[in-house]
Amino acid sequence: MYPGHFSSTTPDKIAVVNSTTGVSMTYKTLDDRSNQLAQLFWAEGLRKGDHVAIFMENDIRYFQVIWAALRSGLYLTTVNRYLTAEEAAYIIDDSESQVVITSSQLKTQCDGVPAQCPRVKRWLMLDEANDEFENYDLALDALPAEKLELEPSGAFMLYSSGTTGRPKGIIRPLPDVLINENSGGLSAMQRVLWGADENTVYLSSAPIYHAAPISFSTAVTALGGTVVMMPKYEEAGALKAIQDYQITHSQWVPTMFSRMLKMDPEVRNQFDLSSHKVAVHSAAPCPLGVKQKMFDWWGPIIYEYYGGTELNGLTHVTPEEWLTKPGTVGKPILGILHICDDEGTEVATGETGLVYFEMPKQPFQYLKDDAKTKSAQHPKHSKWTALGDVGHVDEDGYLFLSDRATFMIISGGVNIYPQEIEDAMILNPKIADVAVFGVPNEDMGEEVKAVVQLVEGVAANDDLANELMAYAKDHLARYKCPRSIDFEAELPRLPTGKLYKRLLKDRYWGKEGSKIV
Repeated sequence: MYPGHFSSTTPDKIAVVNSTTGVSMTYKTLDDRSNQLAQLFWAEGLRKGDHVAIFMENDIRYFQVIWAALRSGLYLTTVNRYLTAEEAAYIIDDSESQVVITSSQLKTQCDGVPAQCPRVKRWLMLDEANDEFENYDLALDALPAEKLELEPSGAFMLYSSGTTGRPKGIIRPLPDVLINENSGGLSAMQRVLWGADENTVYLSSAPIYHAAPISFSTAVTALGGTVVMMPKYEEAGALKAIQDYQITHSQWVPTMFSRMLKMDPEVRNQFDLSSHKVAVHSAAPCPLGVKQKMFDWWGPIIYEYYGGTELNGLTHVTPEEWLTKPGTVGKPILGILHICDDEGTEVATGETGLVYFEMPKQPFQYLKDDAKTKSAQHPKHSKWTALGDVGHVDEDGYLFLSDRATFMIISGGVNIYPQEIEDAMILNPKIADVAVFGVPNEDMGEEVKAVVQLVEGVAANDDLANELMAYAKDHLARYKCPRSIDFEAELPRLPTGKLYKRLLKDRYWGKEGSKIV
């Protein structure tokens, strides 16, 4: 289904509501506004397979843009609202987006972005307008709230890291059906695995531009349920939303669990959570102790899945299964698992190796990066793809992860790619070499650490470390910037130029034998 159906059957039902302000949007409004925006896309000459982008904070009008693209046969790219103007412009331009929607809250970040994106035909801004950005609502008001004559299904084209450190678009073929014929794979999965339906009230606690929140929230509106969107995550606010909106389903990252568990018990336990039937988590491994405490508090309602934005495979584990096999991320529900050594040979049950998923067809491509696409494929089987995660499968077929994508940092459930940070920092004239990786952080799981080799004649000290961190903040989104910098006389590189980053990283994780020789 899609909002056009529910606009007819339950026009006054709330599709999306802001958990803090209570501002809401009915299915009739969602259908009308997404139709008007679809009309704008069509008037600008956008046709099936073209691209649009949204660069915005959590706002209930986000869903108007989502459904306008999905009912127009377009690819929608969501841009992280914390990116700098330079970073956002790169993604918008690389995605070849022709219309961009942003908001007045991000107008400072948008300074200079249009000049870097010559392909964009129209820039729309919520709540304001200026010489470069039209007022979003006024632009839509001028158009009819009528369906396009033909409504092919669109899709998301989200971004991950590329071989050069720059993000890369993950593109899959568009569904070859009309939007009213497209039941949606994730909606079906939500229905089967977690009992979601038109009565679901779903708490979306994370930034909507991320893959999981946007996919799950969109699937709930495809089912005719209600999305309760938090403008920003806050522990007590999340628990209050569960109570006040009678939340039935929710999604989390482990850091959120950790922070809720650290609340004053008197505050934490004052909320009525009895409506809450299903809590799903993903994005990062959850410490066993934290997850067990969550089970003790919420009961056996916590489900987990493992997969990447590439959607090249998926595992799932129920509460009962996890309690029987603590630490597992479940069995495959999409794709066939293969655990292989560095040469691509499958290893025995219980042995650790690179995690591959086999799919009937090549599931994705990285936009404009054939080398990156090829690097994700098995050396002999192109339909087996891996994201760099390491783990093993036990005798019952359950997957256990022992390491994450090679050096990707997961901080608070957010993926941070070291290469992009290294590429920015190496341009500083005082830096001769730099290695970036994650180090332990009790609250966030990991935090960004930079180890720097200075150019000859530059002295290492605390003032210089602060100067380099400030430099990073000028060129990168704040969440990517190093929280600390250490200095080395020389980084461990082979004559070929390969950096032995593992030798550096292992020191900070307390692993024995991790000395540089």
